[in-house]
Amino acid sequence: MKKICFSVLIFSLFLGFSPIRAQHDRPNILWLTCEDISPTLSMYGDSTAHTPNLDRLAAEGLVFDNVYTVVAVCAPSRSAIITGMYPTSIGTMHMRTAHDVVSWGKRDYSGESMAVDINGDKVPLYAAVIPPYVKCFPEYLRESGYYCTNNAKTDYQFAAPVTAWDENGNHAEWSHAPAGKPFFSVYNHGVTHESRIWLRRNKPQTVSPAVVPLPSYYPDDPIVRTDVARNYSNIEVLDQQIGEKIEALKKAGLYDKTIIFFFSDHGGPLPRGKRLHYDSGLRVPFIVRIPERYKKKYGVDPSWIKNGRVDALISFVDLAPTVLSIAGVKIPEYMQGRAFMGPQRAKEPRKYIFASGDRFDEYSDRMRVVRDHRYLYVRNYHPELPAYKDIAYRKNIPMMNDLLYLHRMGRLNRAQDYWFRMFKAPEELYDCLKDPENLHNIIDDTLYADKVKELRRALDNWLGRVGDMGAIPEKEMVMQMWPDGIQPVTLPPRVTRKGKMLTVTCGTKGASIAYLVSDRDFSPDLNAGWQVYFKPIPVPRGKYLYLMAQRIGYKESEIVKIKF
Repeated sequence: MKKICFSVLIFSLFLGFSPIRAQHDRPNILWLTCEDISPTLSMYGDSTAHTPNLDRLAAEGLVFDNVYTVVAVCAPSRSAIITGMYPTSIGTMHMRTAHDVVSWGKRDYSGESMAVDINGDKVPLYAAVIPPYVKCFPEYLRESGYYCTNNAKTDYQFAAPVTAWDENGNHAEWSHAPAGKPFFSVYNHGVTHESRIWLRRNKPQTVSPAVVPLPSYYPDDPIVRTDVARNYSNIEVLDQQIGEKIEALKKAGLYDKTIIFFFSDHGGPLPRGKRLHYDSGLRVPFIVRIPERYKKKYGVDPSWIKNGRVDALISFVDLAPTVLSIAGVKIPEYMQGRAFMGPQRAKEPRKYIFASGDRFDEYSDRMRVVRDHRYLYVRNYHPELPAYKDIAYRKNIPMMNDLLYLHRMGRLNRAQDYWFRMFKAPEELYDCLKDPENLHNIIDDTLYADKVKELRRALDNWLGRVGDMGAIPEKEMVMQMWPDGIQPVTLPPRVTRKGKMLTVTCGTKGASIAYLVSDRDFSPDLNAGWQVYFKPIPVPRGKYLYLMAQRIGYKESEIVKIKF
């Protein structure tokens, strides 16, 4: 019996986790994310869309009132989520660098790019080469024994390294986790994406255009109402999809063993939402359900909770450290976010959140933002550029063309025309309590002089602390990342044998190493079941050992094959 137990222990260590640790009832973690919605849900006071599943999740969980992305568009936002780093500090702030959008990414950087930097120079397609010490945070979870799946969007501004996920694609499921392993699983729901405003135009409208509320910066006409109603109708479909995921968890008996997060990647899909560095683009809905058994150890500080709601300021850079805190993984010191749940949660809530805007598709600019609980301050580095960016992709939305027509005809009122101003003020300040739509710039009002000084200082301190690669024109930055415009290649792994154990290293600084043991001689692809190498492994006698390395932004190494 002792020999059998010892053999099971050795086999478990070889697989990369300890059965003893797995018995400590670490929670499963499920992210139910969506694209492009603002807090236009009943738990935030807008009951236009019928969302019974999200309502139930909110009633059983915590509703967060002040959660903000770091950039109001998907790819830079997702780079912050996956790394726990501000995009401006690692060079991932431009939307978008290439076509690495879904699953492992295309990993092909040939072809034309629409990108033009602030100097007017054409920018090629590229994968951002981030600092060597920065990893995709699920890699740390995998090392600690979690089974990590992503279904299916990545869009990190670089191709997802094979070490990031156990499964990454349309068929990735938490249900594939081996017995005894907790899971961290992400499901990205695209039905609310901006593109679905026009791609779903022939689908039934479940919300009537006649009843939808309109912000004051929209004119009240049939085209606007139709698109706004489509957005609410898409949210209703999203709710059904969320309900299906939750029901599957319940049927598996895991509902009360899983911490569930629901949030959007940034603000709403309609004009003056997404891509705008105001609350309409930065603020997102955010709900967390924590089973009763986990609340004390893994929950939010009780002092932050009032009537089931959390008022604390939360930034998307806080998501990575928060999940690591829940999983019992030490948060790397380099991460710029701070945990708001779990044993490593911050003792005090944030005083500020920070955000940025740089290139959006074919248009470049540079804005930096700081927000406290009430005020939003914007610094415009190029006030000579228009506030509105005439982005081609957005003009697929019928109401965008309607707004442009009405603007040209002079038929928009002040609130509706504010977005189309030809020049920006060098600085902006908005009182988000009195002016939730951020339409009245009070930067020159002497009543707010002290607040302006405070927020200027906060922004300067933040930029000094994390750095700002947005000060470098994008093409110059890319040439620094890819010398002579050629993507660097990760060196192949090297194996050293000592007795019955193998040590694997890589000469490329910051590279992560993946390995695969198989009975077969074959050509493994990215979905072949690669494991993260983080400590010496036993010699797999009579088997093939496959090895691959990749530093983020580099091309992955050639695959090394060894037969023992």
